[in-house]
Amino acid sequence: MHKAVISDYLAPFDGSFRVKKLPTEPPDDAPGKSKLKERLDELTEELAELQPLLYADNRHALLCIFQALDAAGKDGTIKAVLTGVNPAGCQVFAFKQPTVEELDHDFLWRTTMRLPERGRIGVFNRSYYEEVLVVRVHPEFLAPQRLPGKGGEQLWAERFESIRNYERHLSINGTIVLKFWLNVSKEEQRRRFLARIDSPEKNWKFSTRDVQERNHWDDYMHAYEEAIRATAREWAPWYVIPADDKKYARVCVADIMVRTLKALKLEFPKSSAEDLHRFEEMRALLEE
Repeated sequence: MHKAVISDYLAPFDGSFRVKKLPTEPPDDAPGKSKLKERLDELTEELAELQPLLYADNRHALLCIFQALDAAGKDGTIKAVLTGVNPAGCQVFAFKQPTVEELDHDFLWRTTMRLPERGRIGVFNRSYYEEVLVVRVHPEFLAPQRLPGKGGEQLWAERFESIRNYERHLSINGTIVLKFWLNVSKEEQRRRFLARIDSPEKNWKFSTRDVQERNHWDDYMHAYEEAIRATAREWAPWYVIPADDKKYARVCVADIMVRTLKALKLEFPKSSAEDLHRFEEMRALLEE
C-alpha cells in the first residue's frame, strides 16, 4: 500500500492531532511571492509530465480530496495545481447538497460513482467527509437520510470506521488517496468574504449562508479535529495546509502531489523482443 510522503503538514496517525496547534499562515522563512510563483510553475510542469506516465503505467489512480471552510481557496487551488495537466487524464467533481437519489443510498455511494479510473487523477471538491463535518454541525440534515440507527456519537464513530475501511480498500486496489484540509483563519475568511461583496465580479461567489455559518466556527473546528484524528492513516493521509496565503498553499499541495507520484516508481511499458521484431516489420511496410 501507499505510504505518505513526509511534510510539515502531515497529520499524525496516532490520534494526537489537535486543531489549536495548527498554523494558518506560512512560516517566517517561506519564499516570497515571485519565488512561490516560480516554484508552482516548476511543480505544475512536473505534474503535467507525470500524468501521462501514470496513465501508461496503468497500475494506480490518484484521488485528491479537498476539504475546507468557505473561502479557503479550494477552487483556486485545484485550478492552479492542475494547470497544464491533460484534461483527458483528470477528473474533477464538486459535491454539493445530496440529491433525492443520492439520499436513497449509503453516504459513500455518490462519491464511489466518481472515483478515478487507473491512470487518471481524480479530484473531489468536498467529499464523503461532508457527512462527518457539515452534517455533524447540522444534525438536522440526517432526517432525509432515514437511517435505521439512533444516531448520536455512535453514528460518527461508525461513519469513521466506514471511511477508514473504504480508504484502505481503495489503497489496496491501487488508488492513492491524498486528503487536503485548507486551513484558513477566521479573520482571513472575513477579509475574503468582504472582497466578494466589494468586487462585482466576485458577487456570485457570496452567499449570506456563508456568513451565518461563521457562528458555528468552533463546532466546525471540533468536527475537523475529530474527523482527521479518526481517519488519518498511512494509506490515506491528511495534509493540513496553511491557507491564509493562497500561493503558499498551492505550492504545498502541488509539491505533495508530485512527490507522491514520483514515489510510485512509475514506468512506461517495456516492449518485448517479439514486439520489437514486429515493429521492424511495420517500419519496413511504412517505409515502402
